[in-house]
Amino acid sequence: MFDPRPGESRLTEPQEPAATLCFIGHIESPWTDRAACPKNLRAARETGRSATLHIAPAYRPALEGIAAGELLVALYWMSEAPRDLLRQVPRHRPEGAGTFALRSPARPNPIGLGVVRVLTLDAGSGRIGIDAIDALDGTPLLDLKPHMPLADLAGA
Repeated sequence: MFDPRPGESRLTEPQEPAATLCFIGHIESPWTDRAACPKNLRAARETGRSATLHIAPAYRPALEGIAAGELLVALYWMSEAPRDLLRQVPRHRPEGAGTFALRSPARPNPIGLGVVRVLTLDAGSGRIGIDAIDALDGTPLLDLKPHMPLADLAGA
């Protein structure tokens, strides 16, 4: 487990599992250790290194309607992240904040979210080339959704 930084606090009660998930595939990325992995998608894009989403055979029919050039919301399970931090003090911020006010992967359910651009798509093999990712190689993939800025912001 990771040692908390000064000003951070951890969950003191055990977590109660309340749901099950299935992984629809995994992420192939250039990042093999946490120290080298970019902290967000902006930083990942700045490296110029792309990634690939691998979709398991059972889920490949769900790729119908996706095309190169489109934006997808990728949800992934950041399994290496601690799950008990309630208050965090990120290195890039002078003050700490509650976990729900941060985009950190350290959270009760370490679900990563990234809006990625589809570069290539081979539905038969389940391979989706994407512009960048801020996840370690082998990270389990939870879901893909179309990015719809007008629908997501409507009425906001």
